[in-house]
Amino acid sequence: MVRLFVAIDLPCDITERLRVPQDIIRKSGARLSLVNPSIIHLTLKFIGEVPDDRVEKIKAALASVAFPSFELKVGCISADKPRRPRVVWCGITDEGKTALLHDMVEIALAPLGIPRDNRPYRPHATIARVRRFDPSLISSIGEIPVAEFGSCTVSSWQLKKSTLTPQGPVYETILEVSCT
Repeated sequence: MVRLFVAIDLPCDITERLRVPQDIIRKSGARLSLVNPSIIHLTLKFIGEVPDDRVEKIKAALASVAFPSFELKVGCISADKPRRPRVVWCGITDEGKTALLHDMVEIALAPLGIPRDNRPYRPHATIARVRRFDPSLISSIGEIPVAEFGSCTVSSWQLKKSTLTPQGPVYETILEVSCT
């Protein structure tokens, strides 16, 4: 079995700037699992565990998706639930392009029996997971200066293998699809 997801990698200069909000929320009383900046990304589709023999079919389906390059901006640190967050993330502004790409990925994978997501797609990049909530986390998020952490051109997206380890996840790109 292989654990897979589809993602857009963010450039290092943007992910390094995300250390600043991580440092601010780290000082809260919440127990957090901060995402290593080197692996911060936008998830387009979490596929989950699949048998090894299905990987090539998934790769072929994704390789058939044609999507043009687009610009996105990373900013606005917030949380999934304003009163008791489980995830702290940065929002993405991209004129709806990431959501369109997400829909195309969903359509490409549906014939393989990979279920569509039930929740509306909301592009974001997770910077921390909340392991134990403390109300001070809300005020810490509020202390983060409103800023844009950078913008970039999305010229490709990836199918990634995720291996969970005690030190955190290890991601390996097993397919890169170039934008048209």
